[in-house]
Amino acid sequence: MLTPLLIGFATGLTLIVAIGAQNAFILRQGIRREHVLPVVAVCTVSDVALMAAGVAGFGALVTAHPQVVTLARFGGAAFLIVYGMLAARRAWRPSGLTPSHAGPSRLAGVVLTCLAFTFLNPHVYLDTVVLIGALSNEHRDGRWLFGVGAAVASAVWFTTLGFGAGRLRGLFARPTAWRILDGLIAVTMIALGVAAWVIALLWIFP
Repeated sequence: MLTPLLIGFATGLTLIVAIGAQNAFILRQGIRREHVLPVVAVCTVSDVALMAAGVAGFGALVTAHPQVVTLARFGGAAFLIVYGMLAARRAWRPSGLTPSHAGPSRLAGVVLTCLAFTFLNPHVYLDTVVLIGALSNEHRDGRWLFGVGAAVASAVWFTTLGFGAGRLRGLFARPTAWRILDGLIAVTMIALGVAAWVIALLWIFP
């Protein structure tokens, strides 16, 4: 029963650990040590809700239309491979991440900005609702464990990034750090995508 949980954790971590508007905002707030806990909480709760919707929604859809599983497998595999290739490109052409020191200082402004970075980003729906929802059904009865693993990965990453940002400021300002990180993401994502594609082919041609 631990397998879906661990795979979900690894998948969630590879999806969320990347340079993006949301992570840059969390990093900036962490460096400034300003409203870090609310920002981490908002991002974590948002991801948990979206992932739960993905797992539940795809579960209901598959129950009514079993053939959707095959389409989801191919679609999820293709998305993973493309995502991995984008990470590889970022690793090949890295850039430093230097968050701006300007920004809202009041809690309400910080929370609203965090919500905007989260829900106005179309990739968050692909990552959480679509991809996590689709991949969770690879584990059938263990799909909720897969979802829990992915949600825990989000909580761990947001907490680490937010509260550890002060110590990582010098490191993540260097392109080499992001090159290594994105390189690892690329390898993991492409490997998961290829594995999902093989499973889908074996399902069609046993």
